[in-house]
Amino acid sequence: MKKIQLFIVAVACMLMTSCGNMGQVLSAMTNGTGVVNAIKSVIGLDKVTAQALIGSWQYKTPGCAFTSENLLYKAGGEVAAVQIEEKLLPYYQQVGISANNTMISFNQDGTFSSKICGTPFNGRYTFDEASQKITLKGLLLSINCYTKREINGISILFEGKKLLSLLQTMAALSGNQNLETVSEISKKYDGVRVGFDMNR
Repeated sequence: MKKIQLFIVAVACMLMTSCGNMGQVLSAMTNGTGVVNAIKSVIGLDKVTAQALIGSWQYKTPGCAFTSENLLYKAGGEVAAVQIEEKLLPYYQQVGISANNTMISFNQDGTFSSKICGTPFNGRYTFDEASQKITLKGLLLSINCYTKREINGISILFEGKKLLSLLQTMAALSGNQNLETVSEISKKYDGVRVGFDMNR
């Protein structure tokens, strides 16, 4: 517990010395997903169980998580995560991702069904609790993603290039040319996995 408390203090100190806009720091600290939850911004530190994954999940907001504690330290913790999610939102809005057309259901029998921007993507999945990796295997596409437990749901997260690949495949299937405009996602977020915060 002491280590976590020291970590939170260290992150807070880093933020106060490295962030020029104190308003952003204070906002992120008080909005419910701030510095006190920074430790949860790393994949695998706040784990989802196989049983908890079962069910239907609906897109809520953009999501992100760091791939290591070192990257979390360097980036300034949850404040950086919040800022990344804010920067992703316009891209998602541009391509039309919303709670009405983006969702996924994990079934007890190892099958999944999903829609990304309204385009169906169904098949079978495997889930490794240790790494939090989900492998989604459909007829035309196989892709890895990762999950992270959130206060009111889960995140489904991809490496930037994998998310781009998924969205481009959905674009080819649906004819949605807007999905092809999100190549910036794969260029900007090295060491961060990005995707969707989901709730039931």
